Amino acid sequence: MLATILQAAVLAKVGGAIGAGIVAIAAAIGIGKLAQSTMEASARQPEIAGGLRTTAIIIGALIEGVCLFGVIVCLLAVLLN
Repeated sequence: MLATILQAAVLAKVGGAIGAGIVAIAAAIGIGKLAQSTMEASARQPEIAGGLRTTAIIIGALIEGVCLFGVIVCLLAVLLN
């Protein structure tokens, strides 16, 4: 019984660490796609580049917020087990 509990605790720590890495990679991909789309749109219509930049900054901040939340959840899984 104790061995099963210890294995579950180790598995939770490994899962939390892998989850934090996946969240960080997903956020990097999301921000990369955001930047790519913003640059393409501003190249097509340079007159709206300022509005696009503002929108991209807001969306980037939301992506980072979700990433931070995901990393905190994964770290709680690691630290509380």
